[in-house]
Order: sequence, then structure tokens, then C-alpha cells
Amino acid sequence: MPIKTTCIGAFPKPDYVPIKDWFKVIPTDAGYNADVIDNWSDDPKHEPLFARATQAAIQTQVDCGIDIPTDGEQRRENYVHYQCRYMQGFDFEKLERRVLRNGAYESDLPAVRSQIIAGKSVLGRDYKQAQGFTDRPVKITMPGPMTIIGTVADCYYNDDKKLAFDLADALNREALALAAAGCVHIQVDEPLFARKPDDAHAFGIEALERVFHNMPDHVERTVHMCCGYPNHIDEPDYPKADHRIYHDLVAALDGRIDALSIEDCHCQSDLSLFEKFSKTTAIVGFVDIAVSQIESIEQITARMREVLTVLPAERLIAAPDCGLGHLTLEQTRIKLTNMCKAAAMV
Repeated sequence: MPIKTTCIGAFPKPDYVPIKDWFKVIPTDAGYNADVIDNWSDDPKHEPLFARATQAAIQTQVDCGIDIPTDGEQRRENYVHYQCRYMQGFDFEKLERRVLRNGAYESDLPAVRSQIIAGKSVLGRDYKQAQGFTDRPVKITMPGPMTIIGTVADCYYNDDKKLAFDLADALNREALALAAAGCVHIQVDEPLFARKPDDAHAFGIEALERVFHNMPDHVERTVHMCCGYPNHIDEPDYPKADHRIYHDLVAALDGRIDALSIEDCHCQSDLSLFEKFSKTTAIVGFVDIAVSQIESIEQITARMREVLTVLPAERLIAAPDCGLGHLTLEQTRIKLTNMCKAAAMV
């Protein structure tokens, strides 16, 4: 069998989607403007547009050859705050200014004002709509507790571990509802593991396991752990976490989840990393989402064959490094098509 293929989450948004795409918002010296946060739509009149965009994203992935497409996160202003809006305890009215990414920029963030409690479940709705457009299994993504903490302002807990566990319990309600709706591929995004490995070991991994608590055995529990997005495409020196931390984190997560997604194209890891995937399936990034340059089929095939000297094909899934929101639709099509052709050849 050829290597399976998937996408990570985000997909280019068409202009007709009635929300601002955070991938297209460039931070200034003053930080992100508050109207970027005040940017979402739960108005039923926009449902046909979200459905149209979701169908287009899924069909593009299927046409490229993707085995496990995502919904493309077409209705999300960003993948973190979209989830937070449906929990109790978050304030999206009075924003808080915070310095992010070790001083790289400032931003106005939603605030935690009271205990985090699960609210309205929405991902089951998103999954059912997306799955209705294809016979291939659709993967749905959600932000992990540590990543939520890294993109909001805590004005209540002053204790990251306690906040992480309350977030995990709320996310668990959403994940179980998603599984009950029929979704068999649920992915939790935790890029903050790579940026804050000490916190990941102290409480992040335990919080992650709480998100998946009581998950049915037939559901593929996937975690995505990238090293950071650029502010825009073709930004060569954007700040990223040191990808060598993967060695420690993969060893800690192996066997505790079903699949772990890491980036490898932008900054290739030593092949010894893949020896640490003794039980967990490796979802490996074979195309770069931060550059417009197109990876050739030959280039992708060569790296796949290197990884396959360590991992068996049944425990390797090919993917982009991360979400595809910074790329144009045409760049996305070409990169995914080349990746899928390479996977079929290998």
C-alpha cells in the first residue's frame, strides 16, 4: 500500500468567506488591531458561504490525492479563539494587551475572567457538514490547553497548570461530542510544547491526556506539534522553536497517543528522531508551508525513502509541515499534488 496522506488543518480561504483570515493580517509595531479579535460569525445567513468554502477546500484536497482531508477551518477566524468563544470564562469584549513570542510583537488578546467551563459544542456540527462532502474520513482539529494559554490573557487563575486542566476538561467535552458525531480522526494542536518543553513535561502532557479521556478506541487520537508560523510567506528568519526538542518530546509522547504530527521539510530532523516512534504513527511534514518555492516530486520522494529506512510504511503518514493558510490556492494544489504523487510512488 502507498503511504497515506493528510493535511494538518488550515487551508486558504476564499474571498467570499465572511470573516477576516488571520493568516492575511500583518502585525505592525503596535501589534494586531483589536478588530482582528472581534472577527467571527455565527449568523445563520452566512452558513451557505461557510458550506461552500468547506466543500471547496475538501474537494481540492481530494483532487490532489489526500486520503484524510480536513475541513480547512473555513469558518474559523483562527483555530484557537474560535474554540474559546464557545467556552464559559472568556471575555472577548474587553481585550488585554500582551507581549508575545519573546517580545516579537504585541497583541490585544481575549481574557480569562472566570473559571473555564465547557459551553456549546460546535465541532460536531462542523464535522457533519464537512463529512457530507466526501466519502473519505474527515479530520477535525482543536487547540490544546497549552496553546490556548499562549494566545489568551489569564486574568483569573494565575496558575497555568490549573488553567490547563480546566481547559482540558472543557476540550474533552468537545472531543467526546465530536467522536459521538462520527469523527474518527481528532487532532489536538500543541505547538506550545516545542516552545515551552518544561511546561509540556510539568503539566502539558497530562492535560493532553485529559483532552482524550474516555475517547472510544476506534478514534485516532492525533497531536500536531510544529515549531511556529511566520508572519507572512517567504520570511526566511522568522522565530521558531528549536526543532531538536522533538527528540525529547517524541520520546515522552510515544505510545500515549495514536499519531504525532511534526514538521520536517522546513528543518529536517536527524533520522534518529524516527527511531523514537516505536508505537505512535509519525505524521511527517514533506512540504514547507512557509515558502512559495515548490518541492519537486523527486525531492519529496527522496526524503520519504530516507524516513522509511527507519519507520515501516504503515506507521508513516505524509503531510505538509503545518496549516496551509499562508499559501495561495494554486501553490497549495501543486505542493499537495506533488506530495501525494511521491507517496504513491514510494
